[in-house]
Parts: sequence; C-alpha cells; structure tokens
Amino acid sequence: MNKILNYKFIFLVLSVPVALTGLVHANIIQNDTGKDSLFVPSYTYEYVPDATYEEIASRIDKIDTKIPLVFNTRVKSFVDYFTVRDREYTKMVLRRSTYYFPIFEKILAEHNMPDELKYLAIVESGLKATARSWASAVGLWQFVYYTGRSYGLHSDWYVDDRMDPVKSTEAAAKYLKSLYVMFGDWELALAAYNCGPGNVRKAIRRSGYKKKFWDIYNYLPRETRGYLPQFVAIAYTFNYQEEHNFIMDDSEYLYPIASDTVMVKNFLNLNTLADMLDVCMEDMDLLNPSLKHKAIPEGSKYLSIRIPSDKLSFFHENKSSILDSASRTGKKELEQLARNTVGSTYGREKVVHRVRSGDVLGKIASRYHVRVSDIKKWNGLRSNTIRIGQRLNIWLVPNAYVASSKPQEPAAKQHVVENGTKYYIVQPGDTLWDISKAYNNMSIDKLKKLNNLKSNKIQPGQKLVVG
Repeated sequence: MNKILNYKFIFLVLSVPVALTGLVHANIIQNDTGKDSLFVPSYTYEYVPDATYEEIASRIDKIDTKIPLVFNTRVKSFVDYFTVRDREYTKMVLRRSTYYFPIFEKILAEHNMPDELKYLAIVESGLKATARSWASAVGLWQFVYYTGRSYGLHSDWYVDDRMDPVKSTEAAAKYLKSLYVMFGDWELALAAYNCGPGNVRKAIRRSGYKKKFWDIYNYLPRETRGYLPQFVAIAYTFNYQEEHNFIMDDSEYLYPIASDTVMVKNFLNLNTLADMLDVCMEDMDLLNPSLKHKAIPEGSKYLSIRIPSDKLSFFHENKSSILDSASRTGKKELEQLARNTVGSTYGREKVVHRVRSGDVLGKIASRYHVRVSDIKKWNGLRSNTIRIGQRLNIWLVPNAYVASSKPQEPAAKQHVVENGTKYYIVQPGDTLWDISKAYNNMSIDKLKKLNNLKSNKIQPGQKLVVG
C-alpha cells in the first residue's frame, strides 16, 4: 500500500514589480518498500506588491499627521522590512491593534496629543502588554522601574502597572508631553523617549547645537538612529495596509472585550475567579495583564481587577461566595514563591547600604542575610563589581537580625544632648539602619519622622534626633 507524506517548504520569489510569498505543499507518495516514488508539489501564493521609492514618498506626503513623517532611504529600508521581508510580524501587530488602538486613541485625545503616537507602542513592544526588554523595560510602552514609578506606575512581585494598558498609556502620554515641552519638537521627543533626554542634549551639543532629528542623527546612539525611521515606516504601513495586500479575515483580529472594574482587598486567585464567573482564562489574562502571577495579594489597600461587563451583575449578586472561593486557592504556595524568588521585594523593607572599603557582595549579603543574586537583581548589577561610595538597595524581612560590620557602641556614643534632646552625629559610612539599631532598634520610619527626612539619604556631620 502506498502512503502519502505531506511536506511544506517556505519560499520567497522576488520579481519586478511584485513579489510572491507562500508555501510549497509537497505530496510524496511512498510505496511499501519505504522508498519515495512520486513528488507532487502544489503551490499557494501571497501577492506582495512592490512599491517604488517615489510611490511611497508620494503616499507619505498625503498622511495627515502632527508629527513630521520624513521619508528617505533609511525609512524605505524599514518599509521594505514591514511590508515584504517580515509580513508575519506586521500581520501580528495589525491583529493586536484592533484591541489596543482604541485605548491609545482615547487617552491621547484626552491629553490633546497627536493620534499617530499610538504607532510608537508597536516600535516599543510589538503591542505585547507583557513585553520585557534586556534592560528590564516592561509593558506596551516599555517603562523601566524608576521612570514608571515617577509616573505613578506601581510595581511589585504580584502586580506591575507597567503591563496595564490604561495606566501605562496614561503614563506614556504624560512622559511624552513632558519631553515635547522640553525640546519643542516631536521628533526629538520621540528620540528622547528611546535614549533619554541627556543623550539627545549631548547629540545636540556635538552637532553644533542643531535641533532637528536628522541634523543630529549621526550623534545619537545606534538604536535611536533606527527608532524614528521605524516609527515612520509603521505609520506608513498602517495607513497603506491594503495597498500592500494586508487583508485579513475579521476573525483574525483581536477585538476589545467590554469590561468593568471591581475592587478587591483580600487574596484572590484569578483562575478560580474565572471558573466561578464561567469566563475563559485567556480573556481574564487579556483583561488583567498586570497580574504577574494571576493573583492579587492580601493587603491594606484595594486593588482593581477587570471582569467582562456581562458578568458584573452575577459577580455582585454572588460576591461573598465568589471572593471566598477565590481566596482559598494557592495563597500559601504563591506567598512562599514570592518570598523565595530571586530579587523579590514582597513583604520586605528597603534599606540603603553604602559600599565601604573592603566590601564585596558576599560580605554584604552575609551581613543582611540575603543572597548575592538578590542584591544584583535589586540593583540591576550584571557583575559582582561594586565601588566605594556606591549605594545599594537592600530589601530585608521585617525584624530580621543584621550583623553589623562595625561596633555599635562607638556609634551610640557619637551623640550630644541639647535642651533635653539627644542628637546623633552622622559618621562617614553610616546608614539609617546602623543608627536605628544602635538606639534600641528604633524603626527607620520613626527615625525619619523625628528628623523630617523624605529619603534614606544622610550626610556625615548631620545631626539626627534620636531621643
């Protein structure tokens, strides 16, 4: 008996003025001896129009935007990439855009920002809400931790607002607006969003104080030199997708799910909630990408969670039983994982250690009863190299014993009493943690309140109230 084996070969045929991409389906008929006796290929093609440089330039001129869309050979190479060489990537972001663009457009309009800024999220993340870069930038708009925090994006082991489409887009709109105010030019604002305002200012100085992107192009970081051209190419591709034969069935697109927000204070397992509401987990994940471990921790404040709008009435009618069931599953296991994951800050308090002569990561880790890998994760260290005077964030379990690297008695004696108030004189190398332990384990928060300190930073010679 003959057996038919199916093989597929991907191929790309380029011609002028069109390109054809597709699959060769090869039916190989195999006889009883196991030898191939017949090769019968069949072909399916995808028509890929090949637009000329002049055609693309003419089309870009017709796009109505507030941000200049300059066309040149650099942009043309990215247009070719998105429309010919990697059409699957373009189809993927087209599918996702139907879900995310309405969110972007609404928020950008509320901030009176150019609508075309929505294309920037494609350059940043490919419209993947949980995207994470090698530099630990996260989310649709790729915020690093400190920039995100400065724009109100909370991040911990359980929840990361940088992955929340609404919250992160609000933050991105505010940040982009501040960059535009800073440079007075949208192209430079976009460049600064990628490489930071400092690098753009440096490029401006090195160019002889020219203030247009293409005038300072050669002085910008390599990644930034391709950033704006990609933005222009994506804007072009989305505006002329039909001209490049990006025509897909409606069922292929990702469409918004009507949803409402409910507030939850106690531990909640998202999988259990989905089961109780009879909602598929894929939809719950799509609505709540900021829940990193599919759960909300138990805490002192309410956190929001999104559920499909058509389930809201059922949720409120059965709220007690639903929340009770969703609070019973996986709590201990997740808390144990949270405490032991490398770099986790869950349930810990932050102190700042200033590196002294003779310090190495192993010694510091031993003193604070943490792991070297934790210290590296908390401080973004790629190696074990540290320098004297460097400040390291250390996250401690509350009430954990910390072995002091210097005698506490001398530290306790470095004080004066004035008008009945005891003051400690800060010594070189001191931290608030050292001082708090030297004075009857006074909490760092109390020490900061007594001295109206807004941060953990202190200076040698500074007088601190300690009693």
